[in-house]
Amino acid sequence: MAGPLDGVRVLDLTSVLFGPLATLGLGDMGADVVKVEPPRGDVVRYVGVTRHEGMSALFLNLNRNKRSTVIDLKRAEGIDVVLRLARSCDVFVHSMRPQTIERLGLDYESIVGVSPSIVYCNAWGFRRNGPYGELAAYDDVIQAATGVAAIQGRVAGEPQYVAGAIADKTAGLVAVSAIVAALYAREKTGRGQELEVPMFETMASQVLLEHLGGETFMPARGPTLYERSTSSVRRPYPTSDGHVSVLIYTDEQWRRFFELTGHAKLMDDDRFATVAARTANIDDLYRKLAEILLTRTTADWLERFRELSIPASRVSTVEDMLEDEQLREAGLLGTIEHPSEGRLRNIGPPVTFSATASESVRPAPRLGEHTSEVLRQAGYDAAEICDLVAAEVIVDGADRHQR
Repeated sequence: MAGPLDGVRVLDLTSVLFGPLATLGLGDMGADVVKVEPPRGDVVRYVGVTRHEGMSALFLNLNRNKRSTVIDLKRAEGIDVVLRLARSCDVFVHSMRPQTIERLGLDYESIVGVSPSIVYCNAWGFRRNGPYGELAAYDDVIQAATGVAAIQGRVAGEPQYVAGAIADKTAGLVAVSAIVAALYAREKTGRGQELEVPMFETMASQVLLEHLGGETFMPARGPTLYERSTSSVRRPYPTSDGHVSVLIYTDEQWRRFFELTGHAKLMDDDRFATVAARTANIDDLYRKLAEILLTRTTADWLERFRELSIPASRVSTVEDMLEDEQLREAGLLGTIEHPSEGRLRNIGPPVTFSATASESVRPAPRLGEHTSEVLRQAGYDAAEICDLVAAEVIVDGADRHQR
């Protein structure tokens, strides 16, 4: 069955995590994603655990449902190849800085010149019209610049990064939604357009949603930061034999919990009687919760929280998730056979479509595996491809892997 983006071709000039996560989302929805890599390949090919050089676990997880081409963009002939490929593409995505993409001659004006209705997405660090526009950016830098590290520091005692590339992932998901929206607009109007999805502004908007606080009002009606999220007592709670995560939120949930545990009178305490009062006294509330949770086992609490319809979970490790019954039944984790890497776990897309679900999964490509295939589809004949290979403008990975 074809996915919802079947027939959409994406020319992907992204690397590392932010951009590849965006094009991963498009590929999972059925788009034909053509990944353009330099001769050495996307740097993430060499990051972390590998079975064979250039095929790291992180690369494999980020680049399923894509085809790999190797084109040397330092050569004028390589730029010509990209421009020719762009003619038959619906979407162009890159993750280079403004000055770099302009110097290469692959900016929006250049691409729209060969493909007038293309959806062109700049996936970069900062909006180009600001003073940071030409600066380099990675996830850690954006976490620091948007307050994430400082907010985490309120709990940790000093600035600290979230243990995951949260800025890359957030911006990547926003890029997917922006590209799909632009494709929808093109269906109605026939016009493509240029998009900017900057990591800094994207992550800043997410942080400020909850942490702008009293500064939402002018003049300010209180401090910034959402008290519950920044409480030093907010964490998985010890039980008599482990830990449990629970978020008791509404008045009714707290009433049921206090009644169950023999603390019904606490709902009459002015500090805890309403959601506003509980938020203002969140540390006191969570300390009391921590005392109560120490009295029973994790399994006992999870059973009782389920009976009370209170959201709760055991504290799982990554290894636990590999055996999680929900993930197994939902089909998120499966296995595939990779032509060079053997049997692999495969992370499926989290979203399901009842009428347009894509059934096939293309494993992450070997470097340059599809160069010749993609160029043939763009109209290059065998002699032209051989000349480009001989001149080292492209790398025919399929030929190399077959030898």
